[in-house]
Amino acid sequence: MEDKHLALTGFHHLTGITAHAPHNHAFYTQVLGLRLVKKTVNQDDVSAYHLFYADGKASPGTDMTFFEWPVPSERRGTRSVVEMGFRVPSVESLAWWAERFQSLGIPHGAPTRRGAHDILEFQDPEGQRHALVAETAPGPSNPWEKSSVPTEHQLRGLGPIRISVPKLEPTARLLTAGLHMAKESSYSLGNTEVHVFRMNAQGPAGELHVQVEPLLSPARQGAGGVHHVAFRTPDEEQYHAWERHLRSIGVMTSGPVDR
Repeated sequence: MEDKHLALTGFHHLTGITAHAPHNHAFYTQVLGLRLVKKTVNQDDVSAYHLFYADGKASPGTDMTFFEWPVPSERRGTRSVVEMGFRVPSVESLAWWAERFQSLGIPHGAPTRRGAHDILEFQDPEGQRHALVAETAPGPSNPWEKSSVPTEHQLRGLGPIRISVPKLEPTARLLTAGLHMAKESSYSLGNTEVHVFRMNAQGPAGELHVQVEPLLSPARQGAGGVHHVAFRTPDEEQYHAWERHLRSIGVMTSGPVDR
């Protein structure tokens, strides 16, 4: 397979850090209405729980997972993932969720427009930063019949995800030349610029947002922060081709790992 044919098909999952698994479980299942797909352990640290939340069928691209470690809260800063988007079916869903968060005392903003999307920002009990993003042309979904959230307002999957970097150029080179994403647009957020890079997926499910914040100190990982983001490949052939491609351009990798 030639490198030029390699394409990422969206996000696979995002893994955060929690210091309290029971509280985390209560929020993501009872408040957000996600399904606990499984509870296992971190393969690299079997002393830590690993919780997996997703849609009714545990579809790739809908999975939010957490490692439980007894660590202090994240110190926010650059060189980090700063916000994870959950897609919802409509702008009307944003209003429904704003009312739900208000009634439950969940920290949140008001529905607003940011870049090309209507969004609603909120945080989990440990300060994990999220945004609900209204899809203008939602595709098929796999709702969970036992969710605490009505089917018409359930979370449909990940995207966009926003990261912070001190300088755009090195990250932009990796995303375009290394990961074959396309620079699509940009928008202002406060006094910073956010650049939108697209994978081979439509709508917010295929967008990685890169916020440039040169004056911030680097973040320190901790509870309420993000450990990593995983991207999706369509099949095993591309999975191995990606590893060869990244190695050929000098990008360090773990090599193929069976999870």
